[in-house]
Parts: sequence; C-alpha cells; structure tokens
Amino acid sequence: MPASPPHPPVAARGGAPHRHPRPEPLPRTQAGPPMNPPAFQRALDTLREILDGPGVRPELDLEDMPAPQSLAPYAAAMSGSVYRDDDTEVATGRLIVLYDPDGRGGWANGFRIVAYIRADLEPDIAADELIGSVAWDWLLEALEPAGYAGVSGTITRAVSESFGDKRDEPSTTELELRASWSPTGDDLAGHVTAWCEVMCTTAGLPPSGVAALPNGPGGAGG
Repeated sequence: MPASPPHPPVAARGGAPHRHPRPEPLPRTQAGPPMNPPAFQRALDTLREILDGPGVRPELDLEDMPAPQSLAPYAAAMSGSVYRDDDTEVATGRLIVLYDPDGRGGWANGFRIVAYIRADLEPDIAADELIGSVAWDWLLEALEPAGYAGVSGTITRAVSESFGDKRDEPSTTELELRASWSPTGDDLAGHVTAWCEVMCTTAGLPPSGVAALPNGPGGAGG
C-alpha cells in the first residue's frame, strides 16, 4: 500500500506556513546611564538651580538648550534673551560649559566656558569707536569676582544700512562678543551671572539694582 503523502503545513493568515513560536530570550540586564563625574554634576546642579530660580533680573529670560557634543566629553549649555519694557528683544546669548576629566592645556580644573552675546547697540553707544575695548572691559570686570584664567575672544561690530524700499529705516548696529575662559573655582554661579550682566549691559540696560532713566534704555521713554 503506498504511503500517504505528508500533510502540508498549516497556513496561517496571509497564506504563510504556521510555525511554532520560538521561546523568547531572557531579557538582558539594562545598563543605567553613565554617571557624570562629580565636578561636572556639581556644574549641572548649579545651572539647574539658576534656571529654576527666581531669575537673575526681570529683563532677562534664561532657557536650557542642547550642548554641542564634539567639543568635550561633557558639556551643558543655556541660552538667554534680554527684553525691553515693550517686549522688544535687544540681546541674545549662549553659554556653554565644557568639561574634560582628563584635563587640557589651559583648562583650569578641566573646565572651559564659551560665551556668545549679540546685542543691538544704542546709537550713542554704537558711535563710540572704542566700544569693542569697552565691551571687553565689561566682561573682565564682571568675571573678576568669580575668578578666571586664560580668557580670550573677539568682538565684532556690524552696521546695517537700508536701501531701496527700506531706505527710510534707520541704520542699526550690532555687537557680537565671543569669548572663552576657564573658571578658577568650583562654583560656576558667578560666571553665569557675569555673562548675564554683560549681555544686559551691551543691550544698554543699567547695572543690576540701578533704576533706568525715564528716557534711557529700558526706561519708559526708551
């Protein structure tokens, strides 16, 4: 008697042969995120306290922002914007904190701070030929209480003139400050405050705690 042909495989939905499910592999142990070095974690905590705090001054808004990952093994960053009473944005900036636990030449304690500020200058300030040197002095004076080393940077002043259909618009002058330095202490709060103060000063605002003149920058008539 001829042998019966083997039974064809049972087709699942879609016409595919049914296969017994394989046993699922045991779940792998998931490794947690790598721990930050203590020094960098303290820096992160300081930045978070500032961002979550009451604010450096009312004209200034600070926000967390993604940090570049190619400059150092560890990095954090924040951005800032300065506004006048009429909600006009007059200055912006970025502050990046870099940390290399192995250390680098010129990086005190493994840290380096990179700062950027762009501000619309008031006409009387823009007319000063020494505004670049003056703005650099503002930065050094603001950093002095915090302690710094190896500071370097550039300051650019750009004049924008309008032509054609925009010829009636007034000329504007922007100042861009790019600088980097290393903090000589463990507390970064003073360095964030210095960056904020220079950003506000370049925008024409009075020093923190000093009232603006009624017709001056930031005042009711400005």
